[in-house]
Amino acid sequence: MSTMDQTLVTRIVEAALLAANQPLTVVQLHGLFPLDEPAPEGSVETALADLQTACAERGVELVELASGWRFQVKADVHPWVARLWTERQTKYTRATLETLALIAYRQPITRGEIEQVRGVAVNSAIIKALEEREWIRVVGHRDVPGKPELLATTKAFLDYFGLKRLDELPPLSELKDIGELEPQLPFAPAVPAGVDMGSETADADVGSESTSDQETPESDQAGTEVDADPTSATSEADADDTVADIAPDQDDNDGDDAEEASSEQNQ
Repeated sequence: MSTMDQTLVTRIVEAALLAANQPLTVVQLHGLFPLDEPAPEGSVETALADLQTACAERGVELVELASGWRFQVKADVHPWVARLWTERQTKYTRATLETLALIAYRQPITRGEIEQVRGVAVNSAIIKALEEREWIRVVGHRDVPGKPELLATTKAFLDYFGLKRLDELPPLSELKDIGELEPQLPFAPAVPAGVDMGSETADADVGSESTSDQETPESDQAGTEVDADPTSATSEADADDTVADIAPDQDDNDGDDAEEASSEQNQ
């Protein structure tokens, strides 16, 4: 059995990392080599170190994340390479980023504890969106009445932010504002406590309230018109009474004329 040279091992590891659509662990890289011709001991680790060194002057870098090793675009050339991605960038509200940061720095943490820190209710849609993104997951339940779920981050979260371990997160004292997690994102206002809805829905409700306020004078005017109607009805009723008062006089006159005519005929 011939021994595979280091150059070939490095080329195989490089090709595998470039072809993979997700990070690869050292175990997975060792699995690329058949049992009858395994990679020499330590050759995969040496290949990774050599590839990292070779990327020093290139536009990509080889980094180790929570899920394994991967090539990624360097930050200094990212603005140009990002033009290749035509899909619309996902934008997260300030409430979403604050919730994610609390889970990351204080995990495991319950939803109620997040609400205590932020001072506002946590929208259920925020938790659902973070779970669908596979950035957070339920890791247990707090041993208190109600057994609330304990939330924590995942390896996918670390991979997305280019981290290998949670201790690589920047200290909270260095975060002047939660927006530094994604400074280019426009933040929406936080949802007040007790309101379980998205920011857009809340804005729509505010708009509805403003519209209602604007319609109030019209309602008041309509009420004034209704109040004017009884006056008109009263005037009409008074007119009817006046006609009724006059009518009997006419009837009496007609009766007198008839009596005079009857007297003349008798004469």
